[in-house]
Amino acid sequence: MFRTALRNVLAHKARLAMTVLAVCLGVAFVCGTLVFADSSAAAYRAAVSKDFADIAVTVTPKDPPPGAAAAQLPSVLDDALAKKLADVSGVAAVRPLADGSAVLNAADGTPLRAGKAWANPGAAYVPGKDGKDSRYPLIKGHAPRNGDELAVDSGTAAAGHFGIGDMITLATDGPVMTKRLVGIVTTEDTRVTAGGTLALFDKATAQGLFASPGHYTGIDLSAAPGADQFELSRRVTDVLPADRAEAVTGTDQASRQAVYVDTVTRGYEKLPMIFAGVSLFIGSFLVVNTFTMLVTRRTREIALLRAIGAARRQVVRSVLLEALLIGLAASAAGFLLGLGIASVLPGLLSTAGDTLPNGPLVIGPLPVVAALGVGVGVTMLAAWLPSRRAAKVAPIEAMRSAEQPPCATRSRWRGGVGLALLVLGVGLLVSLTGAKDASVENLRNAMLGCAALVVAMIMLAPLLAAPVIRLTGRLTGRFGVTGHLARENALRDPRRTAATAATLMISTALVAGLAVIGNSTGQALDRQAAAGLGADYVISTRTAMTGIDPAAVQRVADTSGVRTAAAVTDSVLFIGGSVQGISGVDPDAVEATMKLDFVSGSLADLGPGRIAVSAAIARQHGVSAGGKLGARMGRDQDFRQYTVVGVYKDNPTAHEALGARTEVQRNSFKPGSVQRILVRTDGGAASRTTEERLRTAVGNSPLVKVQDRKELVREAAGTVSDLLTLMYGLLAIGIVIASLGIVNTLAMSVSERTREIGVLRAIGMDRTGIRRMIRLESVTVAAFGTLLGLAGGLFGAWAVGALANGAIERYALALPWGTLLLVCVASLVIGAVAAVLPARWAAALSPLEAVAEA
Repeated sequence: MFRTALRNVLAHKARLAMTVLAVCLGVAFVCGTLVFADSSAAAYRAAVSKDFADIAVTVTPKDPPPGAAAAQLPSVLDDALAKKLADVSGVAAVRPLADGSAVLNAADGTPLRAGKAWANPGAAYVPGKDGKDSRYPLIKGHAPRNGDELAVDSGTAAAGHFGIGDMITLATDGPVMTKRLVGIVTTEDTRVTAGGTLALFDKATAQGLFASPGHYTGIDLSAAPGADQFELSRRVTDVLPADRAEAVTGTDQASRQAVYVDTVTRGYEKLPMIFAGVSLFIGSFLVVNTFTMLVTRRTREIALLRAIGAARRQVVRSVLLEALLIGLAASAAGFLLGLGIASVLPGLLSTAGDTLPNGPLVIGPLPVVAALGVGVGVTMLAAWLPSRRAAKVAPIEAMRSAEQPPCATRSRWRGGVGLALLVLGVGLLVSLTGAKDASVENLRNAMLGCAALVVAMIMLAPLLAAPVIRLTGRLTGRFGVTGHLARENALRDPRRTAATAATLMISTALVAGLAVIGNSTGQALDRQAAAGLGADYVISTRTAMTGIDPAAVQRVADTSGVRTAAAVTDSVLFIGGSVQGISGVDPDAVEATMKLDFVSGSLADLGPGRIAVSAAIARQHGVSAGGKLGARMGRDQDFRQYTVVGVYKDNPTAHEALGARTEVQRNSFKPGSVQRILVRTDGGAASRTTEERLRTAVGNSPLVKVQDRKELVREAAGTVSDLLTLMYGLLAIGIVIASLGIVNTLAMSVSERTREIGVLRAIGMDRTGIRRMIRLESVTVAAFGTLLGLAGGLFGAWAVGALANGAIERYALALPWGTLLLVCVASLVIGAVAAVLPARWAAALSPLEAVAEA
């Protein structure tokens, strides 16, 4: 039986190759996703981490106690403490640190790797006794010696197109600085090797930028041979000023970092893994359909094997052995293809506004095991049902040549289960229409409803094939006899037609549903931005922990063409157990730049101790204008009773609460800072000239963004848009598998109907007619899958849209007619293209040889 199985694989290698390809694509996604997840985690771990291998203890300043300002308690990490730590027993070396974040502008003025805290390290170049810093070997020029000089690493120099002697603009937190590049270094800092930039200053300048003059941000200590780092930490703590500094072991730092990296990278593999499952699910239909048709075509062969003594178990083993060989081939090819997918996924995901760090591929044992388990497992599971059906073939079947009709009991059972699942899925999805939030329970119901709906459509597809194809057959009937024959061929075996169309149906449903949700979300964000923003430009920081130079506010206000410039300070408001955003504004200036629609009260009485809140906060905490709300603002340690002076409709520009700017600035984590400047121009419209003037007013700072309304809407919808683009790309794999299924089915159908095609040729149908008949049959199957997919996708998008309506203000269902039309046309084109080879094979048959085939 082994030789029989191997002979069957070799005899049908052309058809089985398409099955191998389908399973290969699913395996590739699983393996590629696992390799990508491991590689991304390793790269991110390298990007955000320090190498703690040679660090036993790190000394860092403690946060000031509640109510004490940082200026009142200056850092104790200075040269005197460093010398004291060097005398502690067990300390081998002391390395003072003065580091932070510094964002550089490239030679063309664009920021380098802005928006990522890990990607822009800035540090002090601290020469040793030999005049060199071993952490940063110089390869060109010399080390920075004063506040006007700067050194960068070779990667930063290449990315920014810098050369020795160039003037570089940069910013750490505040005004823009310009420094001359005097040196280029190399480094093994993993944050830099992962794709970040590096800016090196002389020690005094770095201390002034990142700590305070004469002080450090931390002190790393390495241990002498044989010293225990926990005992060393205790000794170091004994010499530190109480409540002013703390000692943390390298092991503790590494553990905290591992937890952080795991949290950050946990979601990287989820989206690709979903589509790996989709690819395998779709591919399983192709495998089942292929083996079902192969077993059906070999009915007489299997019956003869049974007649000469083959047991049912041997027949099952024979079919499963064929599946095993195919699965092994698919696993090997899928694993290699998965490595390619893993190498391109970081670039695709980085377009979603989340630039991922660089790093090598990490190939662990799990992807290899997954390749074999998924490839072989899915293939053998998909082949199990046809193998059982093959084992039930009685020897007497060898005397029959006609196809046996499907079992009526099985059809009724399938229809009953499909109808029950349809009712369940529709019921779960309809129940979501009254939901107003994306709670865990609602999301679970949405996923269960969609899954039940998909399975129901698959089970009911054979029953729906006849009426739907007869309806679409009116179009193919316009092509005369070939059109009628194409329709009848598609109706000949509804189960086969449904199985072939199922792959295209699932892909079409996903694409149509995502297109509707994406289009509706984009339009909702557009309306939301237009409704809440009255400014023509918004100047904001790229990261939450930085601020705009306060002096820039007046420069922006004095810029030609600017009517109003409203400074906004953003902070947080702790209300009960929740954290909400609060914007500090000047009431007179904000009226022209924010479109606030007050339900009650106004901003007229805004001031210290008095705030305005959004309608959502008012509902959640049961307050109204004139009432009291207990909250804690920013770094203020005390909860206070704030008077609510007004309640406004939810507004993303205003955040959840509005306060007086002076009070919010005083309690901000960065006292006196400004995070946004809302700009209203004289012309009321954006222009390139005005934008350039505004950029000049803020000093072309790499920390600052200048965006008009369109750019703000694009940014708000950017993540959704880029994510949908990625989804479409991944779903294209499903469409490829669907086209392979159509090719496979038609090719085997042509082989089964060899005599029939020979008779048609013998009675006068030419080769053109044969090709047209096969193409129309393929288009008919594609149209059937497309119609079911569109119906399911649109219904799912309508029901699931209720969850988005609770999360996004002004969400409303908006059908992207152009995209849906493109999906329909593309599906029909796929059907026509998939028929090219089978139609050519059918037309090439010799009439006499075809009729004479036994």
